[in-house]
Amino acid sequence: MERGPGPARAPERRSGGILKAWAIRAVQLALTVVVTWFIIDRVGFGLDDLRALDPSVWTPTPGLFLLSCALLFSGYAGSAWIWGRIVVDLGGPSIPAPRAVRIFMVANLGRYVPGKVWQIAGLAVLARRAGVSGTTATAAAVVGQGVALVAASAVGLGALFAGPPEWRAVSALGGGALAAAVGIGLLPPVFDRVVGLWFRLARQEAPASLRSGHAIRWLGLYLVNWIVYAASFWVLAESLGLSAGPIPVAASFAAAWVLGYVMIFAPAGVGVREGFLVALLTPHLGAAPSGALAVVARLWTTAVEVVPAAWFWLRHLTEARPGAGDEGATDE
Repeated sequence: MERGPGPARAPERRSGGILKAWAIRAVQLALTVVVTWFIIDRVGFGLDDLRALDPSVWTPTPGLFLLSCALLFSGYAGSAWIWGRIVVDLGGPSIPAPRAVRIFMVANLGRYVPGKVWQIAGLAVLARRAGVSGTTATAAAVVGQGVALVAASAVGLGALFAGPPEWRAVSALGGGALAAAVGIGLLPPVFDRVVGLWFRLARQEAPASLRSGHAIRWLGLYLVNWIVYAASFWVLAESLGLSAGPIPVAASFAAAWVLGYVMIFAPAGVGVREGFLVALLTPHLGAAPSGALAVVARLWTTAVEVVPAAWFWLRHLTEARPGAGDEGATDE
């Protein structure tokens, strides 16, 4: 008779956990919708504006569009290569570039799940097959995200600098604050504290081998990488006949990515990133063209990221089958 309540509690706990998970997803969705609506409403943009656009806006010039796709993919590949370099700097093994790209892009599929941990968790699991410990792979991913965020913020400041006069004062303050933060943050005692805080936010243990000298090199690499990302977006806009100069358009892409990233409730920044992109581009392109470009950009970034990653994932599953041979041999 005393054993009766025991088995009954497990289904109750599972049911409670499922309800809690669904409640969290509902709150995340509601926050995404509210924030996106607020941004779009402030710009004064609506679906009627999209319907009134010239249909040619939705038809890109093939050559420029393919170039934008190539540049965007090279940005993804560059991020993967930098992650591999960080792994080496943290004491891990060297990963051939093709293999690093495969691992990194497959793990990136986790960005489309609410929360920022799934991408990192997937990277740790996949990297083990390349001989990288889960701890090192995770640490490299956490560090990479932090440094990439700083680099993207630096590139994104151009959107404020090239914007309306009232934005330029903000850009000067933001640029000075970012430069000061980076300079002070690279001082060894401060660096150790900042790194410790960043890893605590990511719920990971900071590696003892991490040094500020490494961060300077990584920041330089990520700055180049984000210039490539931003340039790919500018080429995309040009392919749609939406021209407003490379700095305001390209920098707006980086700024919108940063703002979408910090909104952790939105998976891959969906909706929120587009809202900020419309707001940043409207002074240069107008609300309706900016909305069209934001919609196309979401489809473009998703396709260029997900299609190759899905192919890499299928290849990974094939090679993971018993008797499929060694994955490392196929990469080298």
